[in-house]
Amino acid sequence: MTDPTRHSLIEDVQGIAFGIVMAGLGIHVMTHMGFVTGQATGLAVLISHATGWPFPAVYLAVNLPFLLLGWRWKGGRFAAKTLISTLALAGITAILPRWMELGAIEPAFAALLFGTLFGIAALAVVRHGGSFGGFSIPALMVQERWGIQAGYVQLAVDVGVFAAAALVLSPAMLGWSALGAATYGLFLAVNHRRDRYIAA
Repeated sequence: MTDPTRHSLIEDVQGIAFGIVMAGLGIHVMTHMGFVTGQATGLAVLISHATGWPFPAVYLAVNLPFLLLGWRWKGGRFAAKTLISTLALAGITAILPRWMELGAIEPAFAALLFGTLFGIAALAVVRHGGSFGGFSIPALMVQERWGIQAGYVQLAVDVGVFAAAALVLSPAMLGWSALGAATYGLFLAVNHRRDRYIAA
């Protein structure tokens, strides 16, 4: 008989793989539209725009300090899953533009789409004991210790990232980007509830 409070290895693999693919699709839509988002991903996008450095490499570099924080907070298993998720996501963001060419997308729909994809991706990975690193790690720490939902914490962090984005984006692009980030944050706030999901 399986333990309903624990995921099996195959459940962890498929759950994290699903999250990685959904996040990769979300980033593909976001960068295709020229949008940004909050959190470490948005910071990596801004640095990539400003320097011309490839996004996957910047994304990995930005996430390294948070990976150490995750290891100290949750231990080696969490850190290993987060490292695998981060490396795989960086890889898929490098490959996906060669595999899937996007055309015209209505900006409002694109914003809602990438925000929803990010939310689905983060939820899948977190529920299987990992994360995509970045500010989600301190946000989850705050939720665990003080009960403030991670989505709301991440929305607060987004304010700083979008303040920087306002210096390089047009008001319209900034607005659509904010819609996508808000969709992501609200998705997590509504759906990431430890009292409704007990498996680890």
